[in-house]
Amino acid sequence: MNSKTASPATNRPEKVFRIGYVSASVFTHEVRNGDEVRFVRSVNVQKRYVDGNDVRYTSSFGLAELPQVLRVLELATKWVEQAEAEIDLAN
Repeated sequence: MNSKTASPATNRPEKVFRIGYVSASVFTHEVRNGDEVRFVRSVNVQKRYVDGNDVRYTSSFGLAELPQVLRVLELATKWVEQAEAEIDLAN
């Protein structure tokens, strides 16, 4: 999905970057200003872990996981910069 076809109607992420159990999910949100519509993005960082038989997610990270957090954030940053820098000249 790119900025030209982004569909904020769903709660699904536009893109997910995952390293090990750490992931950064990019979500698209529609912003309206009169007739103008644009899409902005937000990033959620989380870690997947198992608690007994249940899979859970947290936004708390230990020292050993911080390099993975930094890397998925770098990847998400590049994705968001590229997506929001694109301009559709057809409209």
